[in-house]
Amino acid sequence: MSVFEVVMIVLAGVAAGTINTIVGAGSLVTFPTLLFFGYPPVVANMSNTVGLVAGGVSGVHGYRRELAGEGRTLRTLVPASLAGGLAGGLLLLVLPAAVFEVVVPVLIAVGVVLVLLGPRLKERAARRRAAGRTPRSHGVALPLLVGLAGVYGGYFGAAQGVILVGIMGAMLPASLQTINGIKNVLGLVVNATSALVFVVVAGPDIAWGAALALGVGALIGGVLGARIGRRLPPPLLRGVIVVIGVVAIVRMIA
Repeated sequence: MSVFEVVMIVLAGVAAGTINTIVGAGSLVTFPTLLFFGYPPVVANMSNTVGLVAGGVSGVHGYRRELAGEGRTLRTLVPASLAGGLAGGLLLLVLPAAVFEVVVPVLIAVGVVLVLLGPRLKERAARRRAAGRTPRSHGVALPLLVGLAGVYGGYFGAAQGVILVGIMGAMLPASLQTINGIKNVLGLVVNATSALVFVVVAGPDIAWGAALALGVGALIGGVLGARIGRRLPPPLLRGVIVVIGVVAIVRMIA
C-alpha cells in the first residue's frame, strides 16, 4: 500500500465512522474507496466490514448516556441482530451479490418512509398504550424485523442504520436519540458478528492493511459522529437520516 492509499482509506474510514454513528450508511464511502484502489468486490466487502467494527465501538461509547435504562430492549434485540449478522455473513460467502440488487433499495426505501412517518406512528402508539391497547405483535415483530435487517447488514450493510431507525422509530416508545443509540449497538453487533465469520472462514482473503487503515479512521469517526449526532435536534437528525437513505438508493440503482 502506498502512503496515498493509506491516507485516503483512513480518511474514508473517518467519514464512514462519523456517518455510521449519526445514521448508518458509511459503507457508501468506504466500499467504493476500496474498489477504486483495486480490491475485488468480495474482498472489499469483507475488509470493509472488519475495519468498521472499530467505529461501531467508539460510536456506542459516545451514545452511552442515551442507552442508560435500555437494558431490557437491548437484551431483546441484540440476539436478533447477532443471528441476522451471522446469517448475512454466511450468505455473502455463498451467494452472488446480484441476489440483493433488487431487494436492498426497496428495504432502504421502506426505512426512509418509516423514518418520515415516525412521529405520527409514535403518537398513535402512545394513544394505544394510554388506552391499554399496545399491540402484542410488537413483541414478536420487532425482533423479527431487526433480525432481518441484521441479515442485510451482515451481507452488505450500507444504510442498515436507516432501516433500523425506521423500524424502531415506528415500534419503540423512545426518543429518536435513544433509538439512534440502540441502532449503534445493533449495528456493532451485526458488523462484529459478520466480521468474525469472515475472519474464521476467509481470513487469508481479507486485505488486512486496508482493514487496519479503515479501523483507525472509523475509530476517530465514531467519536466525531457521537459528538455531532447527539447535538442534532430530532427534526434535523430525522432529515439527515432521510437524505442519507435517498442518496443510498440513488447510488445503488444508478
